[in-house]
Amino acid sequence: MAEMIFGGIEGGATHSTVALFDSKGTRLVELSGPNTNHWAIGMEECQRRIAAMVNDAKAQVGVPASQPLAALGLSLSGCEQEESNRLLQEGLEQRYPTLSSSYVVCSDTLGAIASASEGGGIVIISGTGSNALLLNPDGTEARCGGWGHMVGDEGSAFWISHKAVCGIYHEQDNFTKFPYPSDTLFSLVKAHFGVEDRFALLGHVYDKFSKSHFAGLCKRIADAARAGDKLCQWLFSEAGKVLAEYIQALVPSIHASLLRAPGGVPVVCVGSVWKSWDLLHDAFVAQLRHGQGRGNQKGLAVPDLSLLSLTNSGAIGATMLGAKNLKFPLPCDYSANYNVFYQYKRGSTTNGTT
Repeated sequence: MAEMIFGGIEGGATHSTVALFDSKGTRLVELSGPNTNHWAIGMEECQRRIAAMVNDAKAQVGVPASQPLAALGLSLSGCEQEESNRLLQEGLEQRYPTLSSSYVVCSDTLGAIASASEGGGIVIISGTGSNALLLNPDGTEARCGGWGHMVGDEGSAFWISHKAVCGIYHEQDNFTKFPYPSDTLFSLVKAHFGVEDRFALLGHVYDKFSKSHFAGLCKRIADAARAGDKLCQWLFSEAGKVLAEYIQALVPSIHASLLRAPGGVPVVCVGSVWKSWDLLHDAFVAQLRHGQGRGNQKGLAVPDLSLLSLTNSGAIGATMLGAKNLKFPLPCDYSANYNVFYQYKRGSTTNGTT
């Protein structure tokens, strides 16, 4: 009998990662791949990319393409609806019958949590886009965000960049004003998009629009913030506040047993914006400690939290979800998959630990 091989894909709006594991929980291979959000690229193209990534990974470890994986977990951006998830799975089964014997299709948020904890927690994704999800130990869920750039993406790289560009237009129209001088920011915008004025910029807002390229402006804003520009620092403080509001929105749904977790509720922080924690920190903590969440009308206090950064790919969590669906006890040392980079303690007068 062939060795049971388990696989998982973590798929974002910009890139994806596939990993394969043997039945002892040993990672055999991990490869990077393209965007696998079916809303952005279409269902058939998403399926094609998934199959290509998995077959590339199989080839790397000498597994024939004709040998199905025991299970494939797909933790993908855009996979929040049961109906579209079902269509994605059925398409893979029909078009690529030897890819895998079983599937789990879910949001990229679930894969991130499953990489760090068996008992649930919160995940906040803030990369190109944003999303937040609470998974309780009993399997119940609550979510906030994840609706894409046309509806939300608050606190993401796209949101920060969009807020900067919109503010430039509004300020030059004498419609609204930034709280700080915008000369540096406007220079960053022009340099990033290769334009000389706001009229030429419209091409990148409409007919040449690319969400990932638009979001790339955020890196320049972060660099300028660290160099001391007040407006760029303010943009990141606004993002820090919004990311904290995601947690406040989820507080009423947190299960009592999760509140008793050592170190508080685990919050897995995924995405490039979290690399600028130094720029988010003050506003994030102030919002948790003193702010009223937009939907938290009961005024519930935020419990103790541990903010975690994954040290390994969310493809691990996707793989674990696939194995769990088969009721196969795939070994995993969860503590090896994350670092704690901040602890928030309710009622503390300090800023916590980093």
